[in-house]
Amino acid sequence: MKNANGEGGCTWPALTRVTMGLIFLWAFFDKVFGLGFTTAADKSWLDGVSPTLGFLKFGTTGPLSGMYQAMAGNILVDWLFMLALLLIGLALILGIGLKIAGYSGALFMLMMWSAVLPPEHHPFLDEHIVYMFLLLWFASLDATKQFGLGKWWSGTVAKKAKWLA
Repeated sequence: MKNANGEGGCTWPALTRVTMGLIFLWAFFDKVFGLGFTTAADKSWLDGVSPTLGFLKFGTTGPLSGMYQAMAGNILVDWLFMLALLLIGLALILGIGLKIAGYSGALFMLMMWSAVLPPEHHPFLDEHIVYMFLLLWFASLDATKQFGLGKWWSGTVAKKAKWLA
């Protein structure tokens, strides 16, 4: 199947990739600025409130909850969490570094899933597992050249460092 540019492939993977990137990037901005969706305006990272404290301390359940609760409010955990949201979101939107973004994003989703066990609406599945499989899919296919900088990226940066492909 040809896309709008006459190239082989389908645009659905690229559209799904960009949409998934917007989910990550939105979560980042909401936590930084307290846009009032999941983060209240007076609870933003810019106001000095830990982006991980509330969820990790009070929202975790199941066999791994003690481990996650011990991480709550740790500045290193806060920075790693926020950088993951930002960098995975940007990589997906821009179509660059999809292998590393896909694998690290899948690990991130697995950790988010394991923080609340069992999931609320199913014995073992929730959206984090679906997102994990989508991220692994993005890492395994060539959805970088449509709607992004993937063509340029693969000819420059990723040509020298294959792990950044």
